[in-house]
Amino acid sequence: MKQQTIFRIVLPLLFFSFSNIKAQDTIYKKTVFIDSTAIDNAFSDRDTIAKKKTIWQNLKYDGLSVLGGIKYSYLRPFDWKKKDYLTAGGVVLGTAALFLVDEEASVYFRKQSKDIPQGVRDFGWYFGSPQNNYGITGGVYLFGLLTDNEKVRKTGVLMIASATSAGIIQSISKTIVGRARPDVGKGNHHFKPFANNSSYSSFPSGHTVLSFTTAYAIGKQFKNPWVKSGIYAVGMIAPVSRLWEGKHWITDVGLSMALSVAVVDGIDNYLKKEKKYTYADKDKIHWNLNMGISTIGVVGSF
Repeated sequence: MKQQTIFRIVLPLLFFSFSNIKAQDTIYKKTVFIDSTAIDNAFSDRDTIAKKKTIWQNLKYDGLSVLGGIKYSYLRPFDWKKKDYLTAGGVVLGTAALFLVDEEASVYFRKQSKDIPQGVRDFGWYFGSPQNNYGITGGVYLFGLLTDNEKVRKTGVLMIASATSAGIIQSISKTIVGRARPDVGKGNHHFKPFANNSSYSSFPSGHTVLSFTTAYAIGKQFKNPWVKSGIYAVGMIAPVSRLWEGKHWITDVGLSMALSVAVVDGIDNYLKKEKKYTYADKDKIHWNLNMGISTIGVVGSF
């Protein structure tokens, strides 16, 4: 009887003790788990902050990327393969074919100018002007820099490097070639090298180079063929407007567009090859082409 009484007293006590130990162990494990998670998150946040670059660091990095892209575009011909030479040969043959219809095409386009809305003709002039074009490219890059969006920054770098590289080529070529403009009235075969005269700076077309370089660089950021086509169409306004105004021959415009495509593709390949920008999906900007009765624009959402 005495032993039963002892068991009745001791067994509940042991059960209570083990239950209490198990509960404490459970509480301890939960506490440790929560604390370790918090610690891991703290270290993760610290690492993220450490990896995050300042505006000035990004600016320096992007500036070097621009210079690297320009250098690459000038040295790229030294590494051309067979297909590159074939492409260049095709461009030369195409330009030669256009040369045969230069004067007829110029007469045709100049006759159409009176039927073109003045606003469209003005847009062609302003969009291809260096000060306005660099305002657009610089604005895109600055937006990406201030919002810390790597995708937009890379697009801005591509636009600035391409416009600068192609712009320098066309500026030097104008002076060396010295081709007479259509409105001079001396034909498509009249040249006066190093004339230092705007009437003899037809080849290539600066407005075409800048406007189509910008449009082509932006268009490469889209996958939708309709959006691409819309952007390229906007980029074509400046080149065609120069034909309407009698400031350039169709060969000037055609070769300038080929130059724009070659430079943009080359610099874009350089940025990808060197892995200059490895943005994640969350950094991607989704572009949409918005058109209205009197407006046209590109809107990016991210």
